[in-house]
Amino acid sequence: MSPSPILELVGLHKAYGSLSVLRGIDLRVYPGEMVCVIGPSGSGKSSMLRCCNRLEESTGGQVVVDGTDITRPDVDINAVRQHIGMVFQSFNLYPHLSVLDNVGLALRKVQGKSRSEADTLALAALERVGLADKAKSHPAQLSGGQQQRVGIARAIVLNPKLILFDEPTSALDPETVGEVLKVMRQLREAGMTMLVVTHEMGFARAAADRVIFMDGGVIVEQGAPADVFGAPQHERTRAFLSRYHGAAH
Repeated sequence: MSPSPILELVGLHKAYGSLSVLRGIDLRVYPGEMVCVIGPSGSGKSSMLRCCNRLEESTGGQVVVDGTDITRPDVDINAVRQHIGMVFQSFNLYPHLSVLDNVGLALRKVQGKSRSEADTLALAALERVGLADKAKSHPAQLSGGQQQRVGIARAIVLNPKLILFDEPTSALDPETVGEVLKVMRQLREAGMTMLVVTHEMGFARAAADRVIFMDGGVIVEQGAPADVFGAPQHERTRAFLSRYHGAAH
């Protein structure tokens, strides 16, 4: 028996008025898998990701998380979101709260844990991203890379079944990108299931279990990184990657 997918998208559509940004996406993400989504701007990558926890509402199709169709009107989306971590492009930290409180807030507010229990769990999450020594700092005292690692700690502290990453390094200075990608690799090695929209081609090639190339609101191609990067089957994939190779050298 193959395992059930943690995330399954079935015929997912998203339109803004007459503009169709997702045109029938079918995708499965299995436990422990890191799936990287690449593609040009405007191809629907972020919209797809945001439909996975209903930050955006799809206009058709299903989003099934761990066996529950979360697009059903009777679903308790706040309960579902406790199982889906999200790491954004901008760090979305509360500037007036310490790093520890930023990470522990949902444990107290959503899960009703005591402050001491929340602090213990938050500190363990900060330990995992290498920032336990910054627990008492405020976001403004941290580099962009450190702030994003706090964002990751905040996502993992709820022990989610799945973490969604939306261009997690695009707002960072080049020298801090590596520290965030390193933490993501460590999570993958620890068995975390991750769906990552990224423009870091080297990272997708080296770290992903599977790479998905999107363009024009559809999945054009998907497969092992070595296949998608080394021997792309579709002209659109080849054209996109050749632009990247051109830019990289």
